[in-house]
Amino acid sequence: MTGVSAQRILLVIGGGIAAYKALELIRRLRERSYVVRAVMTAAARHFVTPLSVTSLTGTKVYDDLFAVSDEATMGHIELSRDADLLVVAPATADLLAKMARGHADDLASTLLLATDKKILVAPAMNVRMWLASPTQRNVATLREDGVLFVGPEDGDMACGEHGPGRMSEPAAILGAIEAALRGETRIPLPQHLAPGRRLAGRRVVVTSGPTHEPIDPVRYIGNRSSGKQGHAIALAAAEAGAEVVLVSGPVALQDPAGVSTIRVETAQEMLAAVEAALPADAFVSVAAVADWRPAAPAPEKLKKGRGTAPALTLVETPDILAKVAARPSGRPALVVGFAAETENLLDHARSKLARKGCDMIIANDVGAAGSVMGLDANEVTLLTPGSAETWPRMSKSEVAHRLVERLADMLDRLDHER
Repeated sequence: MTGVSAQRILLVIGGGIAAYKALELIRRLRERSYVVRAVMTAAARHFVTPLSVTSLTGTKVYDDLFAVSDEATMGHIELSRDADLLVVAPATADLLAKMARGHADDLASTLLLATDKKILVAPAMNVRMWLASPTQRNVATLREDGVLFVGPEDGDMACGEHGPGRMSEPAAILGAIEAALRGETRIPLPQHLAPGRRLAGRRVVVTSGPTHEPIDPVRYIGNRSSGKQGHAIALAAAEAGAEVVLVSGPVALQDPAGVSTIRVETAQEMLAAVEAALPADAFVSVAAVADWRPAAPAPEKLKKGRGTAPALTLVETPDILAKVAARPSGRPALVVGFAAETENLLDHARSKLARKGCDMIIANDVGAAGSVMGLDANEVTLLTPGSAETWPRMSKSEVAHRLVERLADMLDRLDHER
């Protein structure tokens, strides 16, 4: 036996085909002397039986919010607080939605709302449900609330589809449980997402967010970029072992852990910060830099009521991506840009790839039909001078980790060619 016998796990089993994995998870936890209490949703009983769960935990299964006998022995509030960690496996789309919105209409959701302990969830659902914007919004909310995630992973679905949404295997969930009990706040990524330490010894500079070009002390020219994709890429590169400098425009996001973040406002400030951060092995220009700025910002707030609107003379902002790509010395081995377009996506992206002189352009549609600005999912096409590869819609975190893996491959290949 290993583990700590005093540690108590409250396992919430949601209703999905992956519920059968919860039985193996219980077995592994019990082998390590964890005390396991289980709560089943009504839907979970369609996939595994309370008798099976009870046989493995050695304790009764809880499933009724209004059971008088249960309340007499251990009330639901006490049950939620008696555990050292709450684990939801499988965490269905419905359970994630209830958690994100604070619903408490059954025993499982009530316990998850009432607890004062850390929660770890292992999502499991159809790929389209996982990638749906409401689910991604709920996931983002729960992450901000401190809920820990393990998975989901890519794979074949019971419905015949393939993609992210498979619940992590019991061994991976067990590792995440032990990490959470050690107080770690970043759970290891699934194997298909985790690039390991493949960027160890590398230096990566990333730009993120919008820029704000002042019209006067109050107003500015900007755009709707949230910075979520750029920040995710910076975090993924750091998790892969890179020394990362993130140059961020104005965003409402926390600085990624393990990353040196420089906050700027304007395109000129962003260019100066990027140049100061070089040399680097890779430069990833994700920021949606404003194309123009007022030539002469007003020193005081412009007032209306004068009969005519003030005339603004605009000049182009510096082209940060092109300047870095054209550096005669100290050019990063890889220069990667983003092309946010509303029409003729691939044509405009290919033109940008050639015009800017970079090694890769990542194109995404930000028009009304496929807008990604401010959302938690993205759909991208990777363009190099000799290839094009479209990825299905996925979370921006998954885009980031897959891109980091691709950059590691490209840098390794360049090293081999030297």
